Amino acid sequence: MERSENRIVYVSRTETFSAGHRLFTEKLTDVENEKIFGKCTAVNGHGHNYKVRVTLRGPVHPVTGMVFNLTTLRRLMTECIMDVLDHKNINVDVPHFRDTVASSENVALYIWKQMSDRLPANLLNAVEVKEIDEASAVYFGEKSGFGHVCLPVCEIAS
Repeated sequence: MERSENRIVYVSRTETFSAGHRLFTEKLTDVENEKIFGKCTAVNGHGHNYKVRVTLRGPVHPVTGMVFNLTTLRRLMTECIMDVLDHKNINVDVPHFRDTVASSENVALYIWKQMSDRLPANLLNAVEVKEIDEASAVYFGEKSGFGHVCLPVCEIAS
């Protein structure tokens, strides 16, 4: 029988935070922003109850029986996500998003960076961000194997 410390297990924790944002970029005109982001580019923004799931991947420790202490994960998520994003205007209150579009995709990338800087190497497996229950953005880190693709504005807007 294979010992449990040789098996890889995924553990996840989900947090919910409320925040406002506006989808726009100064690299586009107001008309182009409206065409791409629609009502989500309204000057005063809009809000969501975001759900963030952080998934860790690793072997089960032979003594603790855990991949990672979930109490510690909760503390890290509070420090890296809740304290920074909850009840904030993401575009205004989070310096990173002053010149980065506050899309779910970019929020996932931001959270990945914050969490990966605080976790042991190769433990973070995925960060999923949901603005609404029907859609989410998931980032698996550089190991996902996809390169960066940038579509022209006309292709994005169609």
